[in-house]
Amino acid sequence: MTGTLIHYVTQSADGFIEGPNGEFDWTVMDPELSAYSHELTDHADAFLYGRKVWDMMSSYWPHAEEHSDHAHDLAFAAVWREMPKIVVSRTLEKADWNTRVINDNVADEIRAIKAAGTNLLLTGGSSLAGHLTEHGLIDEYRITVHPTVLGGGKPVFQDPERFKLRLIESRIFDSQVVLLRYAPTT
Repeated sequence: MTGTLIHYVTQSADGFIEGPNGEFDWTVMDPELSAYSHELTDHADAFLYGRKVWDMMSSYWPHAEEHSDHAHDLAFAAVWREMPKIVVSRTLEKADWNTRVINDNVADEIRAIKAAGTNLLLTGGSSLAGHLTEHGLIDEYRITVHPTVLGGGKPVFQDPERFKLRLIESRIFDSQVVLLRYAPTT
């Protein structure tokens, strides 16, 4: 059985995953969205990150309890520490927290991981997602659109070749965050 690769990303209403200065302080996490996020992690066998997202995640989640008392953070921190993780980076050679680093042949490596039946959850970022999209490796895009306009920043899809998507599901969470769940079409 082949594994799946889901790209789960947060964006502003104007299509950015971070603000003009790299800000990521505009997201909303309500109980419904938190529960949905936990459902996604329950489906995953490993988390997948590009280097920039890895740096952000690994600087926060190992010690999240020191920085937050939010129920979502407290529940996810333990999951994050235990979950196998894969980081794609040209420069990082090794990483802690049950993490494998892929430096070369990214598409082939991810294809082999999926062929072994591993379900991957790619969180955030746009560069790695763009590369994996080019190689037809992303099975679903789950985009949460937050009720914020950033006016600029990094777009969710950077320099993509045109591709079509099929809407599988849309949903509105308590905080007015909208989930758009897409599958690529062939």
